[in-house]
Amino acid sequence: MQNVTDRTRNPFGMRPDCESFVPGYGDANADFHVIGDHPGAHGGADAGVPFTGEPWSDAFLSALVDGGLIAGFDEGPAADDDLIDDTRAADPIAADRTFFSYLHMCVADGVPDEAAYDDMERFFDAELRAIAAHVLLPVGARATDHVLREYTSRAHKTELDMDALHAEELLGSGWLVLPIKDPAEWVAGDGDRLADALRELRSTDFRRESDLGRFIAGSDPYFVR
Repeated sequence: MQNVTDRTRNPFGMRPDCESFVPGYGDANADFHVIGDHPGAHGGADAGVPFTGEPWSDAFLSALVDGGLIAGFDEGPAADDDLIDDTRAADPIAADRTFFSYLHMCVADGVPDEAAYDDMERFFDAELRAIAAHVLLPVGARATDHVLREYTSRAHKTELDMDALHAEELLGSGWLVLPIKDPAEWVAGDGDRLADALRELRSTDFRRESDLGRFIAGSDPYFVR
């Protein structure tokens, strides 16, 4: 099934009950879903686009360019007030087949508490399942822990060591998971390690789908997630 929309900003019209939020951004038919924590940790409050506006944003997005997940990005995306007049800023990340979102999309005063994360879970999970990407790329310890607990059976046997997990493929339940160390903590070589892993992954048959065409009339394949 394909999602029919050409919107890259908040393609599913999520509206959490908060004054300011950073919605999902990218291709609603993505193969890759990059998952962050919250705007206070991973940016985007000014431009309304995940993973932008932080000192490390250029290095992080450059690694995704080098790895083939995005075609390019605007190094200085405009704030919301400027988007109407700046068509270039309307799509600051060229994200064909890639989607970006947060566990907690609301802009909070400090770190959200557990109740706030629980409240935002319904938005995150609904969007994740609507997109049905083949590869989940959680960024940072909290997102990685959440993805491993909720979407794989590996949480109990995987030590949450982000240095060790960074850019390593983990087989989940219906998803391939590739954790990413928090970009604010990157050291020399972490960006290259991620880009190399993404190029290697994209050179393989990473899609998590089955051909059910044998069960229906005709010879055409019918692939489902």
